[in-house]
Amino acid sequence: MTIVMNILVFLHVLGAAAIVGGWFAFFKKPTVLPIQLWGAIAQLVTGLALVGVAGATHTDLNYVKITVKLVIAIVVLVAAILGYRKAKAGQVVPTGLAHAVGGMALINIGVATIWQ
Repeated sequence: MTIVMNILVFLHVLGAAAIVGGWFAFFKKPTVLPIQLWGAIAQLVTGLALVGVAGATHTDLNYVKITVKLVIAIVVLVAAILGYRKAKAGQVVPTGLAHAVGGMALINIGVATIWQ
């Protein structure tokens, strides 16, 4: 089970890197990239899998923290979907929407690392 957890954590971190890296790369001309959408999907799926595996093997999970992270992850995914659809259609992605994807992902990383 440790190997499964480590692989899930690796993929979870990779998803976060895709979102935030894409955000930083186009910070001055904000848009939503396909890699950010895939990163948001990876974050949500691997996060849920991590909670499932941890719930099956541990008894003391912080469900308040997990809920906060889940809500933020859903916000990131919805913003990424909306922004990507606009970008794919050739429309201008609103600056706030593009920054919401990266900024909320960065906040989620902060919650994960700072909240004990």
